[in-house]
Amino acid sequence: MSVTSPRPGDDRCTHRTPRVVAARRLATRSGRAEAGRFLAEGAQAVREALRHARVHELFVTEQAAARHGELVTEAERSARVSAITSRAAELLSETVTPQGLVAVCDSVEVPPERALAGRPRLVAVLAGVADPGNAGTVLRVADAAGADAVLFAGETVDVHNGKCVRASTGSLFHLPVARCASVAEALAACRRAGLVVTAADGSAEDDLQTAADLVAPTAWLFGNEAHGLAPELLAAADRVLRVPIYGAAESLNLATAAAVCLYASAMASRGRAT
Repeated sequence: MSVTSPRPGDDRCTHRTPRVVAARRLATRSGRAEAGRFLAEGAQAVREALRHARVHELFVTEQAAARHGELVTEAERSARVSAITSRAAELLSETVTPQGLVAVCDSVEVPPERALAGRPRLVAVLAGVADPGNAGTVLRVADAAGADAVLFAGETVDVHNGKCVRASTGSLFHLPVARCASVAEALAACRRAGLVVTAADGSAEDDLQTAADLVAPTAWLFGNEAHGLAPELLAAADRVLRVPIYGAAESLNLATAAAVCLYASAMASRGRAT
């Protein structure tokens, strides 16, 4: 695809082009919910979206087309590719330095029953997580640890938030992601799937090292970055564990704690398998 600067009579999309204006609405949660679509910006996110047949339209600047010609060619096989001006790219981007490569993608969310179909062994449940960067990082960690699904429960950030999408580095396209109206709904779905609900809490009496059984199919429950899990959620869990801290650090942030917990279960399960 050859992309040049806009000229009189040219068909390049500007910031006033209706399709760009419509795509811009996907920067809001209400706009995403209404359309059932979201924006994925940057080469890595677009590459993974294309691999999983999620892209409706790819907006690309001349400079980005020159840098990522293979992605543009791949997109042309299955999606509409539209050249845009730099100004349009700025309006579609949520980053300080727009990458000039923005895809309009289908929602990745599936029903909880579908996300937990089969015999899941490892699931992450996010309850009240407010920071999209943390949520996206947990998605990435869950993917790396071989988790079977991630559930966004109750008042938790939107998985399609631009910062969450970027922080996941494409992992939101790799494993089932479901949204549950409440944490109670998420925990019930996990138990129906045969998972032991394990809450991560820094004040728990038991820790990962002393836990009796990390091999069992597990749904890890992670709470809000600042406030953790409410007492009623801790009481609703089958067990509560903490990450042991051997040094002087007061605590671990959410994404780091999630990484340790998910990998502890993953390695225990694989160690038993061998």
